[in-house]
Amino acid sequence: MAFVIKEKLFSKRWFLHYSMIVVGAFILAASFVLFITPHKIVPGGVYGIAIVLHYLLGTPVGATALAFDIPLTILGLRIIGPRFGAKTVVGFVLTAVFNDSLTYFYGTEPLIKDDVLLSSIVGAVVMGVGLGLIFKARATSGGTDIIAMILNKYFHIPVGKLLIMVDSTIVLFGFVAFEDWKIPFYSLIVIYIVGKVLDTILEGVNYDKVLFIISDKVEEIRNKIINDLSRSGTYIPIKGMYRESDKTMIFTVVSRREMTILQDFISNVDPRAFVTVINAHEILGEGFKTLKPEKD
Repeated sequence: MAFVIKEKLFSKRWFLHYSMIVVGAFILAASFVLFITPHKIVPGGVYGIAIVLHYLLGTPVGATALAFDIPLTILGLRIIGPRFGAKTVVGFVLTAVFNDSLTYFYGTEPLIKDDVLLSSIVGAVVMGVGLGLIFKARATSGGTDIIAMILNKYFHIPVGKLLIMVDSTIVLFGFVAFEDWKIPFYSLIVIYIVGKVLDTILEGVNYDKVLFIISDKVEEIRNKIINDLSRSGTYIPIKGMYRESDKTMIFTVVSRREMTILQDFISNVDPRAFVTVINAHEILGEGFKTLKPEKD
């Protein structure tokens, strides 16, 4: 079974995705060279291992990471199948090349010299942007992701939990190697911020809200949603648990501004209404983000 999505060679999407990988790999490499590596921060992944070995053995960070990425990718292909396309390979090779090239031309001095915390925060944001561009191009970062997928196949533990376990082990490795209790804390800050930046880039900053409305004034609320807010919704027949009475629940999606208008209206027409509000990470369909696939 194939897992790799193939794209038409030299198509518009092909150029866009590979451009994103090149830019993302450069930004990712810059985050290590300028902010992370000089302060001995160990942000998990193969680059966390490479940073520790760099200070223990003097090996170049990019080449060391690449020395882990290549066999891990081959192992992943043999054990879990073709889930890693050419874009993933291009991504981790370029990151390694950019990392060692930037180190050669720029040097090893941190951009922020006297503030490790600030360097951790800025470096994590930059790293998240770089990884986000790579992920948006439908590639992966390889490395410990592959280890987590392999372990998942045999132990059936969720990949997300396995990634946390693997990265935590690497952070602990850095603590033992450098004998500095502050390093794990800075490293965990980086890991946390990178995750948040990645979520923002991949999911976007979305202000849409999902509303479930239970009210005796269904018709009035319907008219407000359709005629005033120019939105739509769905009627869901429900049965109350306490009185076992039949009711109709409204399911609708609105913007944050529209939610405030609708809440004020409901509080006036039916103060006893029950409204559940849920943050929507992404809304696809008419009136929101299109479901149409990207054109080549």
